[in-house]
Amino acid sequence: MAMMCQQSYGFLPCTTTVLGNLFLILTYGFLMYKGATYLSHGSELLLEIMGPGLVAGLLVPILGVIPEALTVLVSGLSGSRDTAQSQVLTGMGLLAGSTVFLLTLLWGTCVVVGKCDLGPNHDGLDLTNTKGFSLTGTGVSTDPRTTNLARIMAISVIPFIIVGLPNMMKMTHHGQRLAVLMALIVSFLLALFYCLYQVAHPWVQERRLAYVKHKLVIAAILRHAQMHALGQLISDDGTPNEDGIRKLFCIIDMDESRTLSRAELHAFIVGINFEDIKSDRMDAVDSFMAEFDESRNDTVEEGEFVCGMKRCIHKAKSSSMKKKSSSKVLLFFFLQIVKQEHDELLDKPDEEERRMENPDGWFIAKAVGLLLLGTAMAALFADPLVDAVQNISNATRVPPFFISFVILPLVTNSIGEPVFSLMCVSNKRQRTASLTFSELYSGVAMKNTLCLGVFLSLIYVRDLRWEFSSEMLMVVLVCVVVGLLASFRTTFPLWTCLVAYAMYPLSLVVVYVLDHVFHWS
Repeated sequence: MAMMCQQSYGFLPCTTTVLGNLFLILTYGFLMYKGATYLSHGSELLLEIMGPGLVAGLLVPILGVIPEALTVLVSGLSGSRDTAQSQVLTGMGLLAGSTVFLLTLLWGTCVVVGKCDLGPNHDGLDLTNTKGFSLTGTGVSTDPRTTNLARIMAISVIPFIIVGLPNMMKMTHHGQRLAVLMALIVSFLLALFYCLYQVAHPWVQERRLAYVKHKLVIAAILRHAQMHALGQLISDDGTPNEDGIRKLFCIIDMDESRTLSRAELHAFIVGINFEDIKSDRMDAVDSFMAEFDESRNDTVEEGEFVCGMKRCIHKAKSSSMKKKSSSKVLLFFFLQIVKQEHDELLDKPDEEERRMENPDGWFIAKAVGLLLLGTAMAALFADPLVDAVQNISNATRVPPFFISFVILPLVTNSIGEPVFSLMCVSNKRQRTASLTFSELYSGVAMKNTLCLGVFLSLIYVRDLRWEFSSEMLMVVLVCVVVGLLASFRTTFPLWTCLVAYAMYPLSLVVVYVLDHVFHWS
């Protein structure tokens, strides 16, 4: 008799085949990823508008884990108790998988991408990368404040330890429920403590604000440069099209004086409507002048503009970039403008990051709208995503934990942030490395507290059996190893990436051996 599948909400598609469910996982995962992106962008705008403070300190960390928290929640919320007991493995897989992914594969790749030469005192030499892939002579360095966040991340595993001890000690179901309740309370208290810590120590929020500003500027340039085409700037043979460059110059030169003034450059940027970097327009003008005004007379002459654009195009070609449409060359043009601005931004101490000055109603409405849209998408597609994972598990006889552990972190909200993290750390500065690793540790701390608290609430309210001690131990081991490594040192030689990479497959081996050889669960 053929297996039947049940449609989510009575109308969303379902299937019992492996390839069909894999397609559904990718589809629903992409929609969850888009929801997470909207939530992330909305919370970042909120932080930029409000600046470091009580509201931002409490809301922004929570908003960042909403998609995963909702997926964990719906994994065991519906159906009978037996159904919930089976499906809740999906939530545990996502919870453990996203944490392990961030601290192993992504952490190690950040070390590789951000590596620079290490000096005599084993400190990273900014912007210097002459020793190739030397395991001891290259690496990344972070500032001492990053170690504080690593310690908080290590402390966040306490609820895992509390809830795992009774099962290892073969306690009764009643004793296990008491441990779940205690771990639940500790999880939410630690999440609250971390939010209040950010309020009491504004440098955590100011550091994230610097990271957000870097991200928003790049996103705005990418979006608007693709939307506005201003003539063909590269010829068919790949050489700079001087006529197209001069045409762009004439567009900016509104008074036809054959020179570009600060006012004209500012008007051009305003006309393109870089809405997300509204407060940074004058800084962009300053950066442009520093890049193109060779005569240092506070104007850019036509010849200077043509030469500057040719330099940009040659740099693009040297980066193995093929023939570009006008929009893509314009993208590169603006990336050159903002490069210096980003370098200056990332060199600022955390205390200099401040909220947006006099934000208008559009920014506030946009932030709220993105938060609502992202939350709605995450809530809508979390349930069919869990169903697809359960269906592919039934079809392949592979436990849903392993499927969700490997696949879900890659198709939900763990793609966009890693990509930007690698872009940020590739700057090869201590400042960018500190921002990137701080984001990783902060994200893991919230997953280990708030998301775990949601999972434990589900276990306790539905009175489910505790069968996750091996999975909990795996998360504890990974967090403790990376936490201790990052808590007592600020420089990570290249060899540390090998340790991080090795922990990913080993974590799966640990779970398999404990469950199927020693029968922990």
